[in-house]
Amino acid sequence: MDTPSTETPSFATGLAEVPAHVPSERVVDFDYLRPPGIEDDLHRAWKSIQDSAPDIFWTPRNGGHWVVTRAEDIKAIQLDHEGFSHRRMVVQMPDADPMGNLISMDPPQHTPFRTLISPALSLRAVKGLELGIRETMIGIIDALLPRGGCEFVGDFAKVLPVVIFLRFVELPEADRPRLLELAEEMIRPTSMQAQFEAHAAIIAYLGGHLRERAQAPGKDLLSKIVHAEIDGRPITMEEAEGLSNVVLAGGLDTVASMLGFVARFLALNPEHRHKLIAEPALIPNAVEELIRRHGLVNTARLITRDMEFGGLCFKAGEQVLVPNHLYGLDERQVGDPLAVDFERERPAAHYAAFGNGPHRCPGSYLAKAELKIFLEEWLRRIPEFEIAPDTKPVFACGPVNTVRELQLRWGNADAQSF
Repeated sequence: MDTPSTETPSFATGLAEVPAHVPSERVVDFDYLRPPGIEDDLHRAWKSIQDSAPDIFWTPRNGGHWVVTRAEDIKAIQLDHEGFSHRRMVVQMPDADPMGNLISMDPPQHTPFRTLISPALSLRAVKGLELGIRETMIGIIDALLPRGGCEFVGDFAKVLPVVIFLRFVELPEADRPRLLELAEEMIRPTSMQAQFEAHAAIIAYLGGHLRERAQAPGKDLLSKIVHAEIDGRPITMEEAEGLSNVVLAGGLDTVASMLGFVARFLALNPEHRHKLIAEPALIPNAVEELIRRHGLVNTARLITRDMEFGGLCFKAGEQVLVPNHLYGLDERQVGDPLAVDFERERPAAHYAAFGNGPHRCPGSYLAKAELKIFLEEWLRRIPEFEIAPDTKPVFACGPVNTVRELQLRWGNADAQSF
């Protein structure tokens, strides 16, 4: 497989001109798609930037934008949707079409759309899904077990969440390969044109099913969306497609990415595996800690007005990258942040993974349930595993950090040893 640097090229060529209001000491030549050291450990590569660069800096890469690296600033920007709009959530992309796109909306427009999907993803609703999630998980693991190894991302991490999601919204499981391909191009695009084409293909796919549910509704979330009312009027098909797209993208990619990082960590740290096997009551806390340590999201914000922030001059129309995953790696918030401690005092800092305020991820309960059941069922069946010899995990950065490839191996299913 190619290296991450060839799989996720920057869309801009050359370097942007440094604006006059940016102090020279705050200019850092940094490409968020290729942090130095990503080939060895993605999060340590980002931690190195956090430790060595100014708390807030400006990079001429990818069209030129600000970057914040510390928890206090990350949280402040997440909570200030008036000064830092979600309309432009990806660096160097144009403003998002707001119709039904929950991620790119700002309150108050955001509120009724979020209210529409939140009950289906509530803690109570997710509890009702756990038996089905566990059965799905066991089936996939049992099919892999006799093989003695797998490419974890393709064989498990990307299979599990999409199967669960497709069942959740009652879509054909045969559509999984195509949807995964489109979701990958949407979230880690190879070009702007490819991203637009993937987005159009997903909208067309969802639109067809939404029109079917409009005529013959069921009890699934897509039926609920297409028959919903927004501020007292019927939802438009364009809004229903946009909202369904957000649900789909979250279901297909985020959990898969987290599973990849967690499996890599456990493969490299047998003492942590053995602790969870010996003390399964620690698993809920382990989920919190693993999410903190392996945050995913690198979203941007559009600066809406000229302002002073952190002693710097921000100008309306500029973008600022908000690497949420650095919140949980900030030693000003978390002691010894690179260490994973399953007995760390809760609550762990989760601005890294799920955000906060009106844009806190509505699928967080589902994501944590899938990770908890993964730890329970995988470690019960495959307690001893490692990264396959002569292989190396492949990472990629983008709006969502991920593991692209992870070759694992384990011993005989009966001996459970190498």
